[in-house]
Amino acid sequence: MAKEQCLVLIKPDGLVKSLTGDIISKLSETELKIMGAKIVQVTKELAEEHYQQLKNEKFFDELIRYIMGEYHTKRVMALVYEGENAIEKVRRIAGATNPEQADPISIRGKYGRITTSGVFENVVHASDSPASAEREIKLWFRPDEIVHTIYPTEEKEIKTPKLIWK
Repeated sequence: MAKEQCLVLIKPDGLVKSLTGDIISKLSETELKIMGAKIVQVTKELAEEHYQQLKNEKFFDELIRYIMGEYHTKRVMALVYEGENAIEKVRRIAGATNPEQADPISIRGKYGRITTSGVFENVVHASDSPASAEREIKLWFRPDEIVHTIYPTEEKEIKTPKLIWK
């Protein structure tokens, strides 16, 4: 079987509760390799693009505020995992989207909650298909932020201001 990739986001509630180590340790049970990792401050544009398939849902605005960190911290940890059956392995350990329906030993079952206002604080996001993984990884990572090329790339000269160290 060919290798596949999966984007995992440790959401703001996971970061504010200092769960990154526990989550990464639990995901290590998959024996997948981490190919990219970074901390991101999520813009409204990134949040809306990431959740574009949910834009007509009544909870969309709440979801955007949640992933942008309005309730917890303005940070998300983004990771790219790679290996055989990566999506299935990650999603099994992540658990069901609804924390109340998730296996109690899964990440979402152990650490997730539904607030009294009805917000699903489910700690992590995991790609649900190879197509969504590719779309999401390309959205969250530049090719040079991943340890090897996983999708076709091209080299272009782009002249834009870039923040550099003094």
